[in-house]
Amino acid sequence: MQMAKNILAGLVIMIGVASCGEDVEQPADTPSSGTIDISVDDTYKPIIDEQKKVFDSSFPEAHINVHYKPESECIKDFMEGKARLILVTRDLADDEKKVLEYKKIVPASLPIAKDAVAVIVNNATTDSAFTMSQIRGILTGVYKDKYTVVFDNQGSSTLRYVMDSILRGDKLGANVYAAKGNDSVIDYVSKNPKAIGFTSVSYVSDLNDPNGLAFIKNVKVAYIVNEKNMKPYQPYQYDIAPDDYQLTRKLYYIHKETYPGLGRGFANFLAGERGQLIFKQARLFPLRMNVMFREAEVNHSKN
Repeated sequence: MQMAKNILAGLVIMIGVASCGEDVEQPADTPSSGTIDISVDDTYKPIIDEQKKVFDSSFPEAHINVHYKPESECIKDFMEGKARLILVTRDLADDEKKVLEYKKIVPASLPIAKDAVAVIVNNATTDSAFTMSQIRGILTGVYKDKYTVVFDNQGSSTLRYVMDSILRGDKLGANVYAAKGNDSVIDYVSKNPKAIGFTSVSYVSDLNDPNGLAFIKNVKVAYIVNEKNMKPYQPYQYDIAPDDYQLTRKLYYIHKETYPGLGRGFANFLAGERGQLIFKQARLFPLRMNVMFREAEVNHSKN
């Protein structure tokens, strides 16, 4: 009898130890609480700052440390395990997925908004509409008029987009330079008549305009001529949605959570109604909600 009692006591202790071990291994965060680090393409800092502000007000026990970086560094953080969630303008490449698969990591990704790359010129410049062929000529330095081309920074998603989607193997000209962020691109172009810049549409939209049709005044947002119908378009949401304005890209969330954690919680918020409305207000086109456009007078003629 005594031996049976000793065995039973030992089992109780083992069960207790096992339970304690399970408690230690339980995730420290939930979809609405905890602390995590995420990396975000710094092009979208104003938008994600606003998203986080609304998310934080709803979930005060959630603490998301956002690290804004060039897109290439965000991808690197994700691959090296430094960020559980990233927000970037491309999905992972096949070779990157294979590396993660070897580590037994299955990432989840989803496009949540469509952005436009705005082409901006100085207000004194007579050129205000370009075909895609002319844009390629400007970027490679062979266009008839010599422009100084400025991007936000090296390793940026905008520069990668231009290299992959516009140049497609051609090399940038010696007239292309990196600034120190999107605001610096706008400032440089506003002061230099022979400069042309590339930036996200949210940076050149007048967010105080209730109709969503106004752009900032210190630079000119160029028209891009769609070579399929030879009509000029600016980066308005209703022209971004069907790709009539041809310089568009998608914003993705990518996470690696295998359980309902804070990374998933924030990702679901971005894809949900409130997050999608914030993207819409920032002049991106939300991909996870239905959008109705009302009639408005828009002049598509050149300035």
